[in-house]
Amino acid sequence: MNNMNQDKGMQKRMLVMTLIVFVFFIAYEFLVLKPKQEEKLKQQEIAKQESKNEAPKVAIETNGVPITAQPSSSAETAKSISALSSKSVGSSNIITTIKTSKNIIQIDKLGRVAQVTLLENKYKDEEGNSFKLFEVDQLRPLEVRFANTDINNEAFEVDYISTVSSVDATKVAQKFTLTQKLSGLTLLKNFTVYPDGHYDLEVNTTSSKEQFFITNGFRPNILADMYADHGSMIKLNSGVTELTVDEDLSNIKSYTGVQFVSNFDRYYATVIYNFNQSLQVSLMPDKDNNPQGFVHANQSISFSGYMGPKNFKVLSSLNEGLTDVIEYGFFTFLAKPMFLLLQFLQSYIGNWGWTIVFLTILIKLVLYPLSYKGMVSMQKLKDLAPKMKEIQAKYKDDKQKQSMHMMELYKKHGANPMGGCLPLILQIPIFFAIYRVLLNSIELKGAEWILWINDLAEMDPLFVLPILMGASMWLQQKITPNTMQDEMQKKIFQMLPIVFTFFFLWFPAGLTLYWFVNNVFTISQQYYINRLFEKQRAAKK
Repeated sequence: MNNMNQDKGMQKRMLVMTLIVFVFFIAYEFLVLKPKQEEKLKQQEIAKQESKNEAPKVAIETNGVPITAQPSSSAETAKSISALSSKSVGSSNIITTIKTSKNIIQIDKLGRVAQVTLLENKYKDEEGNSFKLFEVDQLRPLEVRFANTDINNEAFEVDYISTVSSVDATKVAQKFTLTQKLSGLTLLKNFTVYPDGHYDLEVNTTSSKEQFFITNGFRPNILADMYADHGSMIKLNSGVTELTVDEDLSNIKSYTGVQFVSNFDRYYATVIYNFNQSLQVSLMPDKDNNPQGFVHANQSISFSGYMGPKNFKVLSSLNEGLTDVIEYGFFTFLAKPMFLLLQFLQSYIGNWGWTIVFLTILIKLVLYPLSYKGMVSMQKLKDLAPKMKEIQAKYKDDKQKQSMHMMELYKKHGANPMGGCLPLILQIPIFFAIYRVLLNSIELKGAEWILWINDLAEMDPLFVLPILMGASMWLQQKITPNTMQDEMQKKIFQMLPIVFTFFFLWFPAGLTLYWFVNNVFTISQQYYINRLFEKQRAAKK
């Protein structure tokens, strides 16, 4: 049997550990990941500016072209990778411009998607410019590469011919064809583009001998920050999804039985999918070990594609399975149902800010029985503190008896030394799930709440919510029974509201709103429990 000090210290250690997890989680992202990401974005911006100052003849090296004509297996295909140059994109290279109700898609002379410009008002930068998904000199969606090196080299020198130069698909679906005539074969791309911005594509060649590969392109780079994963995702027929983050692919990975391949940043993705016929896909690293997806084909292939925001309703309307393009990390199993609930509530409430408030209250009500038991246990431990000290003094030389009498005391009065920690521990996965939901849900982009908060996906510009959150955390500490004897632990706990306030200054307003409302209702519950025990103590006198 553990000694009395171990029993007393158990609750303290668990509570300290829980809070340390929170602090470490936030501190690591802010102090380690954010500086790295800012430096990376700075270098990307420098490279981008340099590329603008250079002539458009600049070529890039992209890994990923199989050079074996017809490998016997995907493993052999994966081994036969070489680096080939592709041409950069210039405005003079655009042969077809497609306008849908959601975006403008430009196709260049090599049959690739040169650029996608989002048209909805909320997808604009601070200067009012519409977001463009792709940067200069990155792998473009629908680029075709051949396993035969000679044919591949020729393909990058021969322009496609389009049946139309302008396509208006704002109201009804439109069809057009791209043709590339090479010395040994002819390649056709038959497009059907829909008003919502997605497309169907059938690619055919006149040769059954030449294997080719088509890519969904490098990920959009509108918002690739420290808070959310960005890279590539594969979904298999089994329903399993496999994530490969940027800078983490050193070798080629090949998959069969694929439903979709998606390259994405925090809010946007470029996807190739087929839920009726399985795809075969290879992920190939570029020079920075970022994943690039290539779909295998022989003579012909058909699939659908989407390039744009990872909006749940839009993806669901295309195919329910596409909602897995939205990645919530380790807590996806909890985060996805949480988002569905959030979206359901928002459909009735109409405002995302008040929806977050309502969801927080709902979660507090569901957890109330457990929270109640934890708060009652803390009050009981506070009342038992004098008796605990008596036992400690009486049996200071016999730790075994100390522990035995302490356990008898807990049992007699129905106190649980772990009861105060359990509700907090249980809330950790819920907090992380909501954290991922609010970070990855583009639906909150541009969502207003009250007066000064115009975007729940961004930090509070006036820092009002973080300060209120910190103040509520301080008040919560003040009215919560504290049985800590160690002065160092007390000082750490007293500093936590300041520490959390500091980190939450840069958090999305939606997440800070959740935490603040959670604190307010925890305070109200604690105040209610405190009043109950005060009445009970007064009745005993």
